[in-house]
Amino acid sequence: MASADLRRELDCSICLSIYTDPVTLRCGHNFCRVCIDRVLDTQEASGAYTCPYCRAECQERPALIQNIPLCNIVGSFLSTWPDQEETGIFCTYCVDSPVPAAKSCLLCEASLCDKHLRVHSKSAKHVLCDPTTALGNRKCSVHKKVLEYYCTEDAACICVYCSAGEHRGYLVESLHEASEKKKEKLRDVLQKLNTKREETEKRVQSLQERRREDQGKAPGITERVTALFRDIRRQLEDLEKRVLSEISRQEQRVSLSVSDLIQQLEIKKDELSWKMRHIEELCNMSDPVTILQEPDTGDLCDTEETETHDIQVRGAGDLDVGLISGTLLTLSDIIRDINTGVYVQEATDMLLNVTTASNDIHLSGDWKTASRSRINQNRPVTPERFQLAQVISTRVFSSGRHYWEVDVSKSEWWRVGMCYPSMGRRGDQSYIGENNKSWCLRRYNNQYSVRHDSTEIQLPDNIPCDRMRVYLDYEAGQMSFYSLCDPIRHLHTYTATFTEPLHAALCVSDRCITISGGVRS
Repeated sequence: MASADLRRELDCSICLSIYTDPVTLRCGHNFCRVCIDRVLDTQEASGAYTCPYCRAECQERPALIQNIPLCNIVGSFLSTWPDQEETGIFCTYCVDSPVPAAKSCLLCEASLCDKHLRVHSKSAKHVLCDPTTALGNRKCSVHKKVLEYYCTEDAACICVYCSAGEHRGYLVESLHEASEKKKEKLRDVLQKLNTKREETEKRVQSLQERRREDQGKAPGITERVTALFRDIRRQLEDLEKRVLSEISRQEQRVSLSVSDLIQQLEIKKDELSWKMRHIEELCNMSDPVTILQEPDTGDLCDTEETETHDIQVRGAGDLDVGLISGTLLTLSDIIRDINTGVYVQEATDMLLNVTTASNDIHLSGDWKTASRSRINQNRPVTPERFQLAQVISTRVFSSGRHYWEVDVSKSEWWRVGMCYPSMGRRGDQSYIGENNKSWCLRRYNNQYSVRHDSTEIQLPDNIPCDRMRVYLDYEAGQMSFYSLCDPIRHLHTYTATFTEPLHAALCVSDRCITISGGVRS
């Protein structure tokens, strides 16, 4: 039984299976490389790493050193183990010392070694199979005859008497034929499970990258806000503390949310791996009865089909820079400092796209001002050109955080917002805000509102401001509108799952609107 004792010593304490590419930690304990890597990944957020076996702790992620002697032992053991005591079934007739069985006879209900197999009856009645202890399961419980057929209508293994009796007239197949059909189904399920596991691994990697990015953003925001408040009067110290506390709280919430999602996906991946190993074992079996008597696994792939899809990266949230900045921007005496301290980022050009401008809109030479014109501009009619008095930006936003501003001081009626490039260009439904592919802030008859998909939300009338800001957080699915008056006012925020890139969009009903460069954060 020395081999059995050695077998137990070669088990990884994490997966409880024989070592695969064993590596050693500083404390001397061995693990599969994949197993210990997964454990260390889950410990990354805590800032300390511990051995899963002895709990020995270190501050830096330990280097994984391949245990070459153990690799050789595992390889040597696996090369000899299947030929000796893998089944644990021994010859029935070798009573002096246990000898591994080579075959089992269903008729004799006995297991035989190679020696006794040579003198065993060669009659067709003596059906031989791989070594097994469950010989009774290979015979019909009614007729005590060897199971030879499979009834597809009753999903049962039957003997020759059953096929001529109660199963007469039913669709019957040989055990081998039925087993091969079930194996084919199992291989299809295995392929689907493998695909799902790969998708899960990609989600885990995406979440890990997202977590690292979010953890890197918080210190930068904190540093900028801290630098800003160094030059502000003493009475603003309380606000500084509250803003920094909010940043810390959000960073902690995001980190915890992402860690929880990763843990859920790791559990899902482990479940899929277990199912795959189970199916692989069935597919590798040569005994058709064991395969066919296994409960149907066709629904393994469909179980909890929507579980993984419900785990969205969106659920992890994000650092709400817009909320933090909005709080700061309410203080009129530090508007200039806030804009330079919080929003100092790389500026980008924001130009209007002449190929989309309607023929009753005139664009300035720098393509930043749109004005209503009574003179037809005689531009060629193309699918991209608006029929109504609208124009969109050349710049497209498909990720990140951005804002841009418009000067509406010379216009009484207008719409400013964002839209998908696939928005219609003809008819009243092509106005921004009148369809499900656009969002806008609107002024009409000295009243303000926001519109999306023809649904309007009225805003307070007292918004005496000549400049408006549109703020976009693409990944968070947020689009906000601000009036840049004194103090700056948050007007409305739309929350959506953006499915296309977005363009800035203007609708000019009278006079002109000037768009200023967008800023990326």
